[in-house]
Amino acid sequence: MLQNPVLEKVYDPRTVEPEVYKLWEEARTFRATPDGSPHERTFTVMIPLPNVTGALHLGHALNNTLQDVLTRYHRMRGFNTLWQPGTDHAGIATQAVVERRIFETEGKTRHDLGREGLVKRIWHWKDDYEKRIITQLKRMGCSCDWERTRFTLDDVCAARFATSSSTCLRTV
Repeated sequence: MLQNPVLEKVYDPRTVEPEVYKLWEEARTFRATPDGSPHERTFTVMIPLPNVTGALHLGHALNNTLQDVLTRYHRMRGFNTLWQPGTDHAGIATQAVVERRIFETEGKTRHDLGREGLVKRIWHWKDDYEKRIITQLKRMGCSCDWERTRFTLDDVCAARFATSSSTCLRTV
């Protein structure tokens, strides 16, 4: 991992942390597996879903740091632990942001694009910003179970909403 056995005077996380995090992911260190543990030996946190309207900010960083500390603490105590990540569509807000960006860069309105064209642009926006948000969380070192990432309008959640008033986030 480290090429130079001599410690540098100043710690540069960019030289160490990406490789360490990659090892953690490859080892599936953050993966929660249902194992029949009694309820009092499980710990679950659902990340408050950040909207795909933009990037994370300092408030998200503080909130996610606290969740990560609690999650890792319970893992170290032997709890079957799940920290489930996800993102929220923020429907109207996302549409407004995308429409404004299209108008600023192309001078077009949603009427110029048509319904299908606008929906395609919104999904493209969602993909880009969801990837950005997940990357930010990983760079912070968040120990989420990334295989369980949810989006409020993904197929799992949509199916769950169609059959029940319960939230999709319970179906893992």
